[in-house]
Amino acid sequence: MSSKLIRGTFILTLGTIISKIIGLFYVIPFHAIVGGSEPEALYQFGYVPYTLFISIATAGVPLAVSKYIAKYNALEEYAVGRKLFKSGILLMLITGIVSFLVMYVFAPTFAELSMTGVESKKFSIEDVTTVIRAVSFALIIIPVMSLIRGYFQGHQSMGPSAVSQVIEQLVRIVFLLLGAFFVLHVFHGKMVTAISVATFAAFIGGIASLFVLFWYWRKRKSHFDELLNYDKGTMHVSLREMYKEIFIYALPFVFVGIANSLYQYIDQLTFNRGMAAIGKGKEALEAIGILNFDSHKLVIIPVSLATSFSLTLVPLITESFAKGRRSELVRQVDQTFQVLLFLTVPAAIGLSLLAHPIFTVFYEPNKLGTDVLGHYAPVAILFALYSVTAAILQGINEQRFTILSLLVGLLLKLTFNIPLIKLFETNGAVYATVLGYSASIIINLFVIKVFAQYPFKTIFRRAILILLMNAIMAGIVIIVYKLITLVLVPDAKLQALIITIICGAVGAIVYGYLGLRSKLAEKLFGSRISRIKSRLHIG
Repeated sequence: MSSKLIRGTFILTLGTIISKIIGLFYVIPFHAIVGGSEPEALYQFGYVPYTLFISIATAGVPLAVSKYIAKYNALEEYAVGRKLFKSGILLMLITGIVSFLVMYVFAPTFAELSMTGVESKKFSIEDVTTVIRAVSFALIIIPVMSLIRGYFQGHQSMGPSAVSQVIEQLVRIVFLLLGAFFVLHVFHGKMVTAISVATFAAFIGGIASLFVLFWYWRKRKSHFDELLNYDKGTMHVSLREMYKEIFIYALPFVFVGIANSLYQYIDQLTFNRGMAAIGKGKEALEAIGILNFDSHKLVIIPVSLATSFSLTLVPLITESFAKGRRSELVRQVDQTFQVLLFLTVPAAIGLSLLAHPIFTVFYEPNKLGTDVLGHYAPVAILFALYSVTAAILQGINEQRFTILSLLVGLLLKLTFNIPLIKLFETNGAVYATVLGYSASIIINLFVIKVFAQYPFKTIFRRAILILLMNAIMAGIVIIVYKLITLVLVPDAKLQALIITIICGAVGAIVYGYLGLRSKLAEKLFGSRISRIKSRLHIG
């Protein structure tokens, strides 16, 4: 792997991790400001449709554009990339405005679908409509922003994307928290106004990100213009051919990118009905807030970290497959899966075991919240596996199957969601998600086996070892947790934080020791781990 690729991957990964961390910890003050899970459910009713619209409006643009520009830059046809950029700005502006108008006009329809079966009198369909319309304004600028990020990435310039991503998240969160606080606690306004301001923060964050990108553009435009002097000018690609190539490449990324949001949207459409059918309609709004906002925010963190590390190997998989280096490809896929499982499994299990104190630290003591988080946390492993198997399919040029696997998974989720909710209430929605993602992963793994001729022997053995290590770690953490809770109470925030830190540290030390002792960590992360091992005198 070239130093430029390592540096670029590191910068993008760092930007993603910082953004995710900011996106996680804002839930603590936000929960305190709005005062419960029901307002958070209202927030999600607006934000989930927005996520779907933004994914469709941008259509995988950063990845597609970056690959397209990198391809023609390698051929020294720099004018082709500039032509795409100029026409793309106009196209993204049009798709953004159209998406905004559709979401704004049909907001009452989305609101009615989300509120079907809800018996809570706190919020009306009109309230949900207001929230959806508030967040829809961000659709005007986000597609343009995505195109500019893709242009920079195509020139191997990852800094602008990473910095703009962090600034966007930071400005969004600051505006969200201050806006909600001032509306509720200074002006004593309505909750729906506060939540609308919180969702409108996506537009403000997008503007901040655009300013950053324009600053970088002015700074680096002379370099981009200079490249045009070296343009060969032998290829003349029509706009029709250009966008056809980009669309074919981007479509699978659209489906992968919106997978999680589609699962959440199915919950929005069906959860309330399932709960109402068993006489729990009054509890539905709080429960879906706990499921789709409170718990989901925590569950997605180990997924982000693991996939960020694992996906750094995907460009190598693409190269090995294209050059027919099968043994190298098998080794890289092995390493991708092992890194993924090594990082995600302990994080998911730890989150599940410590659900009670963790939920208390981030939100407040809540029996339902603890129960849902405890059941939902292990699903992080499936989220990560789906993301990485889909990326490997892209690496071996079989991304068409990602659409098939996703549709099968969504069909299972849609089929079993209400029946399982009737049987297991909120956890039923979690079990339906498990069914859907499991089916998608099995299909992806089958395609990898057939088209990459990938043998699962090594990863199967390593998976058993990782599970065994986690079982030992979990057993010790459970013992430590039971001993600590004889003295400390997980219902008090400070004590819950102490419990989480102590148990988390014990789990990390035990798991780290087992990883070093078994030499698995050394095999996955190389010489640096060997140096750590020698310093700790672990044989």
